[in-house]
Amino acid sequence: MAEKSGENEIIRFLKETKPVIDKAIEKYVPRRHDAKSLEFILGRPKYAYDAESATKAVSEPIWDLLDRGGKRWRPALLLLACEALGGKPEDCVDFAVIPEVVHNGTLMVDDIEDDSALRRGRPCTHKVFGVDVAINAGNAMYYLPLLALMKNRRKLGAEKTADAYEIYVQEMINVSYGQAFDIWWHKGKKEPSEAEYLQMCAYKTGCLARMAAKLGALLAGGSEKQIEAFGSFAEAIGVAFQIQDDILNLVGEEFAKGKGVGEDIHEGKMTLLVIHALKNADKKGAARLREILGMHTGDEKLIGEAIAVIKGAGSAEYAKKTASGMVSEAWEKLAPMLPESAAKQKLKAFAAYLIERGI
Repeated sequence: MAEKSGENEIIRFLKETKPVIDKAIEKYVPRRHDAKSLEFILGRPKYAYDAESATKAVSEPIWDLLDRGGKRWRPALLLLACEALGGKPEDCVDFAVIPEVVHNGTLMVDDIEDDSALRRGRPCTHKVFGVDVAINAGNAMYYLPLLALMKNRRKLGAEKTADAYEIYVQEMINVSYGQAFDIWWHKGKKEPSEAEYLQMCAYKTGCLARMAAKLGALLAGGSEKQIEAFGSFAEAIGVAFQIQDDILNLVGEEFAKGKGVGEDIHEGKMTLLVIHALKNADKKGAARLREILGMHTGDEKLIGEAIAVIKGAGSAEYAKKTASGMVSEAWEKLAPMLPESAAKQKLKAFAAYLIERGI
């Protein structure tokens, strides 16, 4: 009963936080551009700005994706990290925009790289606005939220601003390499080991959670040791979140309705479930799974056959246990560094919710 209560509290917290985050995003990524917003972002024009084109080619594709949903859990994590170290979450809202906008930018570009059809139940941005617009808008999302640091640098001070930029830059390098590994593997160029897969996840998915938590801890005045511990904990949450995504993509009916049935099989992705199944299924099953992954098929019968091999190898249960274990281990290292507070308990419940969710 206590677990259910904690889950309800986190769901409520995320629902309450989402509109606050969206309002802050609008400050740095306005829904519609005019002369004032363009001057805020770009400075005074030397010649003349085209507000209509900026709206059509930047704001509309970005907000078309943002308005489709998403839990906004990364900015929520930033606010929780700040609060858990005694900071004021309301002072960190603008900075919480950074990991959220960047995350959605990576989704926009990732969908082009994977030639995906759907994102959150609707045609992907590049299918709606064109590949050229989507690439440019996705890239813009990597930099627009940095306006939060640029516009608040005097308030933050030179040292904290520099540290925040360093956190951002390192994680953006990491996410690029994580995506590179993932792309190369699902081209069939290599079958990664479990350790290599987890490292990829730490860079592709874990890094933006790590960015969020480290920024929150930094803004609250946390020590270097606390900031790093928060980063490790958030990375574990991010990796576990990815593993849960992989599980839901194959066995979560509600999730499949929004993203596409067995899309990871279609893309030939080397997930933890696949790696485990290739190693633990019988020889015939492993060979068949490898063959279907190489087809990049959309045939539901073949995808179902691949899923049956994965289920039969006990790979979903193994992945679930791995995800839960890494979060528990990271929490045990972070918890002693945090003062007892409601925020600390919420942080623990927050991690549990993300890896136990059914959607």
